[in-house]
Amino acid sequence: MSKFLNPFSKNKIKEKQQLEITIDNRERNSLIPSYLKSLGFQIQFSQLPVADYIIKNTAIERKTISDFKSSIVNKRMINQLLELKQYPKHLLILEGINPNIYEGNIHENAFRGFLLSTALGYKTPIIFTLDEEDTAKYLYVLARKQKKPETSIRASKSSLSDKEQLQFILEGFPGIGPRTAKTLLKKYKTIKEIAQAPLKELQELIGKKAILLHKLFNLKF
Repeated sequence: MSKFLNPFSKNKIKEKQQLEITIDNRERNSLIPSYLKSLGFQIQFSQLPVADYIIKNTAIERKTISDFKSSIVNKRMINQLLELKQYPKHLLILEGINPNIYEGNIHENAFRGFLLSTALGYKTPIIFTLDEEDTAKYLYVLARKQKKPETSIRASKSSLSDKEQLQFILEGFPGIGPRTAKTLLKKYKTIKEIAQAPLKELQELIGKKAILLHKLFNLKF
């Protein structure tokens, strides 16, 4: 007689699902990749232009509390939050939550204010974690929730004008936001002209972003 399998049992056999994550090379020295491997992740390291981790169509920036405060002071955090918004799904992980969170080189109200600006102004959700292991567990839960058919990594409107369609296409390239896309189209007018433009000319127009853009335009499948 075959054994009845209760679908609601905690001991039921689960189908093993492969969880995938792309990690920025700068995160190699943290313990998080090791924790993720132990949780069953298939890891790919890459030089990510935006974020520290990519799961499906979600970009995750990880900061320790001290690094977050330093990034506020040198204004690097503002640029990173703007870059994160290239992904319709994105979040900020602040690691190392503790009772002394408000101590340091930034006034506690300035710290609170920036947290509010991050959540409300930059529309970026914030997750607080205890340590690297806790961060890895959050990434694991996120990946499990993302085990659905892939969707486009960009938000889209139901109908776009011809000019908006050109801008929309350019914004799909890493590091190319609305301002850069408009700058390119103002000079070159068409995607074809941008693709055929010399690298040096592109660099003079949009700086370091031109290197990756030029590489992608000339990349073979």
